[in-house]
Amino acid sequence: MAGQAGTDRFRDASGLPLATYFAGPKIRWLLDERPELRARAESGEVVFGTLDTWLIWRLTGRHATDVTNASRTMLMNLSTLDWDDRLLDAFGVPRAMLPEILPSSHVYGEARGDIGGVPVASALGDQSAALFGQTCFDPGQAKCTYGTGSFLLLNTGTTPVRSERGLLTTVGYQIGDCRPVYALEGSIAVTGALVQWLRDNLGIISSAPEINELAATVEDNGGCYFVPAFSGLFAPYWRTDARGVIAGLTGYVTKGHLARAALEATGWQVKDVADAMVAESDVNIAELRVDGGMTASDLLMQFQADVLDVPVVRPTIAETTALGAAYAAGLAVGIWPDLETLRANWHADAEWQSRMPAADRDRGYGLWRKAVERSLNWLD
Repeated sequence: MAGQAGTDRFRDASGLPLATYFAGPKIRWLLDERPELRARAESGEVVFGTLDTWLIWRLTGRHATDVTNASRTMLMNLSTLDWDDRLLDAFGVPRAMLPEILPSSHVYGEARGDIGGVPVASALGDQSAALFGQTCFDPGQAKCTYGTGSFLLLNTGTTPVRSERGLLTTVGYQIGDCRPVYALEGSIAVTGALVQWLRDNLGIISSAPEINELAATVEDNGGCYFVPAFSGLFAPYWRTDARGVIAGLTGYVTKGHLARAALEATGWQVKDVADAMVAESDVNIAELRVDGGMTASDLLMQFQADVLDVPVVRPTIAETTALGAAYAAGLAVGIWPDLETLRANWHADAEWQSRMPAADRDRGYGLWRKAVERSLNWLD
């Protein structure tokens, strides 16, 4: 399916590389594997939707999704905000089975049943909701969510930036009839999952928070770098042939150094993505707003500020995904009048400033990139 254009065949229209990670190829596989479904899909009897679609359907009876979720199916055109006929033909997906695409902040209908009459007024993809909850409403504002994996989004304004450096071009959000706001996204597969691996597979810690105590027993990583490419590398590399490596091991390295290298692996991976975003968009990131479970690690947050050389700021409300969905719904029904009101609601809980000398940062990043090179071409 990639043809001579390779994985970038559909990137211009959809903003995404060709990968089974997205919904379009999954629908194609299902319809090919179950031919009896195709006729029913063409008549609209069998329908498709992301999780938000199912929730909207169950609550209101409307078959709909929003622009952010639709933009991650690989079937929506980023410019028209509609299902793209060329993409639908390429994947063999009948238009009749697809939901209506609506703005993120929009009254989809009224709920039925026990909560009858309550307006259902927003839908946002996970990371877009976090961007909205962090009130990153201006071009150049960025947020990173640190969970099992990590996701960095940069607001690029009302014009999509087509990526040539392994990033995803996506819709950040759309408020009512306003023009959509786009974002560049970098998805990192393994960050918090690496801490879980050290706990469950190696047993060098008994609980995730212990990683910080263990890492704090040493002053640096001892020359050790950990590339957690357990299932390949996501942005900005997109290398399925990569596998995890621990580079720079000597007899000096202890489990404390391994713990620190594991935390630092998250910081270096986020730097990989952030550098690609700055180069792609010509917009400097002035600060990084952060959320997610790993932000409880002061050591990691300080290291992140050090390697990015920008302030890292954690808000008082950590559940920014749920907050973003609530903000979008409140705008749709008039609880909040405008974005300025939402900005005024955002408050910093903690902030970390860079204090690493530039020479140390450059040297460390050079070694990280060498370690990444050693993770590549592992699978034939």
